[in-house]
Amino acid sequence: MIDLHSHLLPAVDDGARTVEQAVAVLGTMAQHGVTGICLTPHLTATEAEAGVPSAHDGAFALLTARAPTAPRLYRGTELMLDRPLGRMAAANPAVRLGGSRYILVEFPRMVAAATVSHALAHVVGLGLVPVLAHPERYSSCTVEAVRRWRALGGVMQVDATTLLSPRRRGERARRLLKEGLADILAADNHGDHRLLETGHAMLHEHGGTEQAELLTLRNPAAILADGLVEDVPPIAFRVSVLERLRRLWHQAGEEP
Repeated sequence: MIDLHSHLLPAVDDGARTVEQAVAVLGTMAQHGVTGICLTPHLTATEAEAGVPSAHDGAFALLTARAPTAPRLYRGTELMLDRPLGRMAAANPAVRLGGSRYILVEFPRMVAAATVSHALAHVVGLGLVPVLAHPERYSSCTVEAVRRWRALGGVMQVDATTLLSPRRRGERARRLLKEGLADILAADNHGDHRLLETGHAMLHEHGGTEQAELLTLRNPAAILADGLVEDVPPIAFRVSVLERLRRLWHQAGEEP
């Protein structure tokens, strides 16, 4: 498996605080079948105009000196589009996933669908492919909105562990997979317990062997190789204990 969204570059954002913490998580990921991971610390589009901070380079040097041989480390950023992405930042391969033309982008959770559409279209106009981090988090995330975002050229990255959440975010994530609108899964690990294997195992449990391979290996590998992602067939999740729990929460009015 290949994970394209993580915050394991130590002490540069709200992810892993120390090299030791990051190394421990990388070891756990390797044990669960992750062979490649992209380090994507938070950065704003405004900050990106000045290039990747030197602190990121220093942290990467410290981590690579201690990191296990697997998974293989790639670099990138998770770019908060607080302003339209500038041409200087777009031209910098260091802000993109493994130096490819794919760039991981995010927005505040309360964001209008039209705002996302305009921003993604702008990134595409710069010759890049926007990978939208965790669309299920955004208040404007609907099937119709995501269809529009993908039609504009966006790639949808769903958080693997959110698939098991009984809350609305989890419901939206599962709906995207049910509709065939997710392109890759990633853990979005912040030096914690979140693993790509969680989503991978859930897909297998529901008969989604092909979808699991596309979402966690073939499409992430295509992104790093600057290729084209493949459409992922819809998956029909079976009713499970988790689904029944979600329904009970919803009926009780306890789901936020």
